[in-house]
Amino acid sequence: MKKNSKQKKADIIIRELYKLYPEAECSLEFSNDPFRLLVMARLSAQCTDARVNIVSEELFKILPDVYAMASASYEQIEEIIKPCGLFRTKAKNIKDMSKIIIEKFQGKVPSDMESLLSLPGVGRKIANLIRGDCFEIGGIVADTHCIRLTNRFGLADSDNPLAVERALDPIIPKDLQSGYCHRMVYFGREYCKAQNPRCSECPLKDLDVCVYKNTINGNGKKLPKKPKAV
Repeated sequence: MKKNSKQKKADIIIRELYKLYPEAECSLEFSNDPFRLLVMARLSAQCTDARVNIVSEELFKILPDVYAMASASYEQIEEIIKPCGLFRTKAKNIKDMSKIIIEKFQGKVPSDMESLLSLPGVGRKIANLIRGDCFEIGGIVADTHCIRLTNRFGLADSDNPLAVERALDPIIPKDLQSGYCHRMVYFGREYCKAQNPRCSECPLKDLDVCVYKNTINGNGKKLPKKPKAV
């Protein structure tokens, strides 16, 4: 099947970012444990991955698995995860999802999308993270970096996570989707920042893969709009 222009552009981006970040992995330290990643992904909402890693070390030392988490009180979980913010909602989600995993999935985190979405606090972003990093099924994790960069590359034209996921899914091979999304995080943090992107230093600037560069000057500042002709 002949590749379209977006597929060709995606191939270039994937190739170049792999050169930049050959070892790109999830920044959550989950020790290849699907349940641990599930909990940590829920904790990461409006919280840095670095803080989640620190808090999770204590959390799993006290409550090491799904059975311990399901047996703990909401208050016990809340006290441990408080530094991550939104701790009451997150604690409720974590305990309730643990109970469901035991009752419906024999204590194992499911791999199919429908089952993952049935867990409290789990949306498509978390579900795709689990499917890609734990089960190697693939999945587009449409987080803030992925959405911003995908739009700047012209591979999507929407701030809606589902729209971005649907735009990327057909043009990025399943086995490369997790790596693509992790590299979007690395590249977004280092170069293609939300504010003051380092466009003049961008390793991709000469590859004709960015539509955003046409709206900024060499310092990453937006160009003034041209006056309308009268």
